[in-house]
Amino acid sequence: MSWLFTAEVARSSITGAKPFTGLVGGWGAHGGRGRWLVNGSSKGLVSIDIDPPGRARVTGFPVKLRELRVSVELPDELIAALTDGGVDDQRQ
Repeated sequence: MSWLFTAEVARSSITGAKPFTGLVGGWGAHGGRGRWLVNGSSKGLVSIDIDPPGRARVTGFPVKLRELRVSVELPDELIAALTDGGVDDQRQ
């Protein structure tokens, strides 16, 4: 989906990552007001918090990015890679 949504976020701007279990209304790139869902599936969703907000492009237009929800094949591994304590940190 790189033609639809692109973003570069500094690792130091990622303040949290956790499983996303909310409802998904479709596949593709959806959002606004800094919150974006980029998915090809309704499974394996991870919510990534970004502060300060990053910059992204949706169909070429610049947008702010403060929360990114993305579908991945190995969500636990992504969460562990983005958080200091890994998945166990989310259970406390």
